[in-house]
Amino acid sequence: MIKKLTVENYALIESIDIDFPKGLIVITGETGAGKSILLGALSLLQGGKSDNSVFSNNLKNCVVEGEFELKGEEYRLRRVITPAGRSRFFVNDEPVTAAQLAKVSESLIDIHAQNRQLQLGDKSFQISVLDSFCSNGSLLSEYRAEYEKVTELTAAVEKLKKEQASYEADKEYQQFQLAKLEEASLQSGEIEELEQEEKLLSNAENIKATLGKVLQLLEGEEYSLSQAMKESSNSLSKISNLLPDALSLSKRLDSCRIEIRDIVDEVEMLSSKTEISPLRLEQIQERLSLLYSLLKRYQVNNIEELIGVREELREKLSQGEEWGENMEKLCNELKDSSLHLRELADKLSAKREKGALKLSEILEYEIKNLDLKNARFDIQVSKIGAPGIDGQDEIKFFFSTNPGDKLIEIQKVASGGELSRVMLCLKKVMGERENMPTMIFDEIDVGVSGRIADTMGDVLSQMGNSMQIIAITHLPQVASKGGTHLLVYKEFEKDNKAHTKIKFIDSKERIMEIARLLSGKITTPEAVENAKVLLGV
Repeated sequence: MIKKLTVENYALIESIDIDFPKGLIVITGETGAGKSILLGALSLLQGGKSDNSVFSNNLKNCVVEGEFELKGEEYRLRRVITPAGRSRFFVNDEPVTAAQLAKVSESLIDIHAQNRQLQLGDKSFQISVLDSFCSNGSLLSEYRAEYEKVTELTAAVEKLKKEQASYEADKEYQQFQLAKLEEASLQSGEIEELEQEEKLLSNAENIKATLGKVLQLLEGEEYSLSQAMKESSNSLSKISNLLPDALSLSKRLDSCRIEIRDIVDEVEMLSSKTEISPLRLEQIQERLSLLYSLLKRYQVNNIEELIGVREELREKLSQGEEWGENMEKLCNELKDSSLHLRELADKLSAKREKGALKLSEILEYEIKNLDLKNARFDIQVSKIGAPGIDGQDEIKFFFSTNPGDKLIEIQKVASGGELSRVMLCLKKVMGERENMPTMIFDEIDVGVSGRIADTMGDVLSQMGNSMQIIAITHLPQVASKGGTHLLVYKEFEKDNKAHTKIKFIDSKERIMEIARLLSGKITTPEAVENAKVLLGV
């Protein structure tokens, strides 16, 4: 149960601090006073979305804190929203995520907001109610996990089929491309080497002539630089006894002559290696033309990248051999998973069919006690064929109120007041089954009045014997049933702004509040007396 609620800077609420007792607590107040604001604040503790409208003062944080008790354990849930819109969540003063806060709060409170009874015709709501009644949580989780596996395997098989089809369509062309690349016998760095050789061959005549000229200058028949240096060295040597410096010059000339001799040898070697070969030049140019065309075709910059294209083609073509094995493996997995999924779906169907009979019987009994003595209620479970995310079943709520009438889907036949009564019965049954500690109703009694409202009040009161019930209502018959009565009202303070306030009202104030609900604008003496009758005072 919720023991205490503290709200600061939320909508029209500047600050409130309420302690809640056990049993049935009714909340009343004039339209626009802010009764539903309390539910809005509580929904923030369930991880609900927030926007700038949550702030009474845009310069301060909005803070909502609730103290709860469940099976002797205390829980403190708090949410802080900054003016920038960022939220922080806490459970027992420990930071948590929004999802973690919601998971804790869903076991502590169940909130029925206005017009939520329209959910009775919603397919997802209907199936969730039946699954909850059947305690299908773990089975449904197992089923959904297997469903996701089947979905992923199906997608994998389809992807592999498309890849295989694409492979088969491109196979012949890729084989042709690979053959051309393999025929080219690609070698890393080949282009650079061929370009250098082409450059030499293209200029071979000029190179050979230049080398010949150098040899002629160094060791020509008419004049030899090497011989001249030798003779000069000998001459200097002969006069060295007369001129000592001549000996060092002689030695230097000998060194130069030796160097010249080495140069002549190397020039001769280069000349002999330089071939004038138009045939080789043509071969190189043809090879380069082939390599250049391959680079252009595959839009790459060098031989290394071209080799990468060749290896990629080899790998793609080799994958074709693996597809058969992969496809067989995936198909076997899909078959086994699909079989398991069908088994789980059948288990769900069996539990739902059994639970539908029981829940239909219980709800029909409860509905008849709300002045619908001829009502019939039936939950029908039918197969939809291929399993979906929630199983292979379609769940529908059928309803009728008159003897002999055909059962029709509830959203097509039930009035607003009838939907309210059915929803109250459903909440009663599910709340008791799930041991929900606190249930909050925002005008669950919409569309009813008089004797029916009085009966709905009795149901809420009975529910309050086993759980905490908080009911926001406009009906005096319901308001009079509460063990505790809270009044929500607006008050204009010094800042000339309206602020929502809430207070417990005593017996005299309660009589006047019930009378106001009975009378409207003007509270009549007759309404006061009627209020006393309703309150039994």
